[in-house]
Amino acid sequence: MCHHLSKGLLIINSLVFISCGENAVPKPRAYLRLEYPEAKYIRAEIDLPFTFEKNNLSTKQHVRKVEGTTPSYGIDLGYPTMKGTIYLTYKAIEGSRENLIAFLKDAQNFTQKHTIKADEIKEQAFVDNSRKVYGMLYEVGGNAASQSQFYVTDSTDHFLTGSLYFYAKPNYDSILPAAHYLKQDIKHIMETVRWK
Repeated sequence: MCHHLSKGLLIINSLVFISCGENAVPKPRAYLRLEYPEAKYIRAEIDLPFTFEKNNLSTKQHVRKVEGTTPSYGIDLGYPTMKGTIYLTYKAIEGSRENLIAFLKDAQNFTQKHTIKADEIKEQAFVDNSRKVYGMLYEVGGNAASQSQFYVTDSTDHFLTGSLYFYAKPNYDSILPAAHYLKQDIKHIMETVRWK
């Protein structure tokens, strides 16, 4: 009996010593910290009524005619290494005030509709009188499908919208570095638009 008692005490002592270590604490979910190269911009090779500069990291470019009330085109700037795309849509205003108002409403409604899960939406006006480029940049916080959206126009002939999307399900923390990087590309597109 003494042998069984000492064996039992040995097991209990072992369990006490093992359990006296540090308490196990679950580790927080980690995300990669991604560093991207300094942006190098080149003029986008497109045969449309405007030009702009794009980042060399955008290695996939697709231009197509899209359905619209006026001549309209879609331009997709793919960033395969970041699993993201900047989608641009060009619409001719054709000197119509009604078209301009409709396109502005569409752009604003698009931002509201596609940012339902947004924590916040920051608006930043954009004005370049020398090039006749006027618009708005929307920065979206939270787990929204699109982190950045914009529109620019000359108010009479040209209207361009753009939005940034990632292929993966949005998780704000994991896409934040890429979203910040590509937001700079969107700003650069806005700053380098030239109407023809």
